[in-house]
Amino acid sequence: MKTRTVSRLLYAQQVDMGGMPIRQPLPTQQVQQIDPFLLLHHADVKAPTHVEPDHAGIGPHPHRGFSPVTFIFKGGVHHRDSRGNNSTIYAGGAQWMNAGMGILHSERPPHDIHEVGGRQEIIQLWINTPAKHKMDQPAYFPLRSDEAPVLTSDDGNVKGKVFAGEIRGVKGPIPSQTIVNAATLEFKSGGTISIPLPSSHNAFVYLLDGKMKVEGFGLVDGLYLVHFKNDGDGISLEAVEDTRVLLMSGEPLHENVVSYGPFVMNTQTEIMEAMRDYQIGKMGALIEN
Repeated sequence: MKTRTVSRLLYAQQVDMGGMPIRQPLPTQQVQQIDPFLLLHHADVKAPTHVEPDHAGIGPHPHRGFSPVTFIFKGGVHHRDSRGNNSTIYAGGAQWMNAGMGILHSERPPHDIHEVGGRQEIIQLWINTPAKHKMDQPAYFPLRSDEAPVLTSDDGNVKGKVFAGEIRGVKGPIPSQTIVNAATLEFKSGGTISIPLPSSHNAFVYLLDGKMKVEGFGLVDGLYLVHFKNDGDGISLEAVEDTRVLLMSGEPLHENVVSYGPFVMNTQTEIMEAMRDYQIGKMGALIEN
């Protein structure tokens, strides 16, 4: 395996999103996207005790033209949407939504959030959808922690869950409209793993915490995103501390991206159409009881 070298490190700056402090390593002023990946938000927040869970979190809002994917590391997320989906996924699982032609959804803490630690730690990743699928019917794929296929390193000190694509022979069950490999990895200090990746894919790892050595580069601290060059067919990682990682690779779309708020399309006209369709109710309605 020819190991990829590192293109750049992107630090997850803290930003304010509607009063919620989140970390955002992508996009930055220097890097607009790692095609097909558009945005990464990492949040680790305490659920409020003075607000009912059904009224906390993120209320109903629309999406069109991409997949907002939520990986859950602590607590849980209660998802409801305008297509009638209603489910709660807890730590270790993921919620994968192909927004397609348009959907409204809400992301709230589960009703029992204070019984499961009182914190929500999530990563939300926006994955662009090919132009030919942007107006498909929306689809929602929840995956519980115990449903996610497990991969283990040769030394037994790295355990991962594969959600989509295939990593080290382990296939993820979630169908994605974009060709991607998606996994979360937990390293014990000293754990090592080599991961083959298609040389055509753009790839990155994001460290939620800890510290690791990236072969051919050196040490990387938590809260950094490591963007790899397309000059090899795999990556090799060694944890210096206990470290949690999101690993993503994807076939680039090489398409024009025009975005406005929760809509990601290919032209400005399509953005205006999305705004109109949302306003006149074509994306449905979400009434939370």
